Amino acid sequence: MSTLKFKNSSKSLFLATTRMRVDQYFQEGNISRHANGYMWFKTAFFLTGFALLYTLIISNMFNIWAMLLFSAGLGVFSAFVGFNICHDAIHGAFSSDKRINKIFSSVFNLVGANPYVWNITHNIVHHTYTNIPGHDEDIEVAPGLIRLSEEEPVNKLQRYQHWYALPLYGLASLSWVFRKDYKKFFQAKVGEHELNHPKIEYFNLFFYKAVYYGLFMALPLIFIDISWPQFLLGFLVLHMAQGFTMGLIFQLAHVVEGTDFPFPNEEGNIDEAWAEHQMRTTANFAGSNKVAAFFLGGLNRQIEHHLFPKVCHIHYAEIGAIIKATALEHNIPYNESPTFLAALRSHFRMLRKFGKEA
Repeated sequence: MSTLKFKNSSKSLFLATTRMRVDQYFQEGNISRHANGYMWFKTAFFLTGFALLYTLIISNMFNIWAMLLFSAGLGVFSAFVGFNICHDAIHGAFSSDKRINKIFSSVFNLVGANPYVWNITHNIVHHTYTNIPGHDEDIEVAPGLIRLSEEEPVNKLQRYQHWYALPLYGLASLSWVFRKDYKKFFQAKVGEHELNHPKIEYFNLFFYKAVYYGLFMALPLIFIDISWPQFLLGFLVLHMAQGFTMGLIFQLAHVVEGTDFPFPNEEGNIDEAWAEHQMRTTANFAGSNKVAAFFLGGLNRQIEHHLFPKVCHIHYAEIGAIIKATALEHNIPYNESPTFLAALRSHFRMLRKFGKEA
């Protein structure tokens, strides 16, 4: 395990006050922290859309252009399934029933990612050591190509990264499917978190990868009347759509103006409490946009998610008002962009800033 520690985390008045007020909100309103009826509707909507698009493609009833369009749609819906269902389930936020969380966590395999590896890299490491170079590997998007930290080495190509970074995000899910999960699983540690896997997870990794390859590579080649180049084009379009949607949304939460990338002090620790660290390294965007709230699974409200990862995202708007008011009372920043485009422009400027040094 990493030895990095946060300063006086147990004595954070901001976190204690915020938790008390959020607890009061749920208790006084007799509201569950987990999925409500609307959340179950969203779950049915995204799973149905995902299954329908896959069925339309595999049916072999449409021409190549229609299937290409369906492939792009399937890629986007794959990201939405991950955002809205699997993300909450892996955090244990979807339901108070661990069995339900495990079922919906396993759906992550159908979008090409391993839920066990994700739990380590995201839930344990990223949520604890957010934006800390050398600890949070989520900010190491494409080492050597995209520079998102002052600690990373520079090269001349990176001076143009604000132009080519967004297309590179489209490769994110391809990396998951063929490279990233294997690499992370067999590393000695993620960041500074040492790994020691249960034996069953070795089986799960290879078994569910084989299931994915069967569903999305073997079956299309068997049942659809297409050539190898056409299949490769469709597969690439699916993953470019999925990867771009995932990669961009995740970057807008942590790599925008106003977010910090703190370095440990001489003792190897962070000179602030964990909750304050989360507030300085995380940002929201389009918080009042109901369309964004529906499709992005609360990932546009990362502040609420990082402070209360075990609360279902369906409640983020309500607890967000509590968190923002409490942060202002304690003179702690609440980073937010009013719209998606404002956050995108801010991310573009950050890419240019980190690349300019090259």
